[in-house]
Amino acid sequence: MSDRPRIRVINPNSNEAVTRGIDDAVAPLRFVDGPEIVCATLAEGPFGIETQEHVESVALPLRRMVEADNASDAFVIACYSDPGLHACREGTTRPVFGIAECGVLTALARAERFGVIAILERSIARHMRYLRQMGLTDRLAGERPLGMSVAETASGEGTLSRMIEVGRALKDQDAANAIVMGCAGMARHRAPLEDALGIPVTMAIGAVQLSR
Repeated sequence: MSDRPRIRVINPNSNEAVTRGIDDAVAPLRFVDGPEIVCATLAEGPFGIETQEHVESVALPLRRMVEADNASDAFVIACYSDPGLHACREGTTRPVFGIAECGVLTALARAERFGVIAILERSIARHMRYLRQMGLTDRLAGERPLGMSVAETASGEGTLSRMIEVGRALKDQDAANAIVMGCAGMARHRAPLEDALGIPVTMAIGAVQLSR
């Protein structure tokens, strides 16, 4: 059995293409003697988390998954709505990170104002509620939707070009100094998006490497 610390990254939807994209995105963070990073899919989750009902439906299954895992040293909930984050934290003494909370806080460490790329227009109200709870709306430059589903962002053609288009609007029109990706399905596009925009595009998992 390995003595390396283990980070479990949980995709709370049932779309394996999203999980593969997350796994590819964290590949550069795997290194010799570093933490083992294991990406998992919540099989009972919806195919994409796109509504408040979806968010609520996965909270308890996520907690059960976290409680049953005695091998991992930290967990990441890989969905921008941070579903079940506080329920999972109640269920373990180990750190549980949400990509929305971590992504936004990482952006604020690098820029004065951040912009968010959402998947759908209807997602924005849900995201805004969360930012108000965090007390961070005054640092939000804006949020704009791709007009794509979770599945389309993960595997559809044209996702990156649409993300660049929306990201440029956030940068040039809304004066965002950093971009937060509002869906884990976008994870594989982080590096090329950052190259295209010339401003930071944040991702939560890097913070976990330093948590120990």
